[in-house]
Amino acid sequence: MSDQPDRPQLYLVTPPAFDPEDFAPRLARVLDGIEVACLRLALAGNDEDRIARAADALREVSHARDIPLVIERHAVLAERLGLDGVHLPEGARDLRKLRKSLGNDAIIGAGCGASRHDGLNAAEAGADYVSFGPVGETGLGTGVRAETELFTWWSEMIEVPVVAEGALTLPLVETLAPITDFFALGAEIWGAEDPLAALRTLMAPLG
Repeated sequence: MSDQPDRPQLYLVTPPAFDPEDFAPRLARVLDGIEVACLRLALAGNDEDRIARAADALREVSHARDIPLVIERHAVLAERLGLDGVHLPEGARDLRKLRKSLGNDAIIGAGCGASRHDGLNAAEAGADYVSFGPVGETGLGTGVRAETELFTWWSEMIEVPVVAEGALTLPLVETLAPITDFFALGAEIWGAEDPLAALRTLMAPLG
């Protein structure tokens, strides 16, 4: 993942549950239809075989298109399954240790909720990107939103790329586009009959 200050890049997040055989062609169609910088495998649960099957299917699709694939939480599996890195949803926890074990080439990202403090800790620990969210209204989690001011401050003060995610809407994309490096989208599009069309609609403000 690389930072591109003039235009945010897309970072796709998988659904929490899916059948790899059904999902892989849907994913391929999206990746062929719009430029995507990174893909996150974010399966719920801890069924190692299920996660490995999904990773195998998605790795084939993403790597064929030179798109890195990171896995949420399961850092050991990232290395074992030949993935490109890991997304840590709990900020900087274990980040320094993982950097040593995974090496400098691995992508290590940190989800930091709406906490500037957690974001700074992750950046200092060597995160390749910091993600804040949700940026939109949602009934999930604590309901605490990552406000626009956080992204404004981060984009002015910190060099580590920042990701906006969670309940994104067209107005939010328009507002955040000048002050974020990536938009991470998943739930916003996978429930649609045509995920590619839904994604294009959401990303329309990017031109």
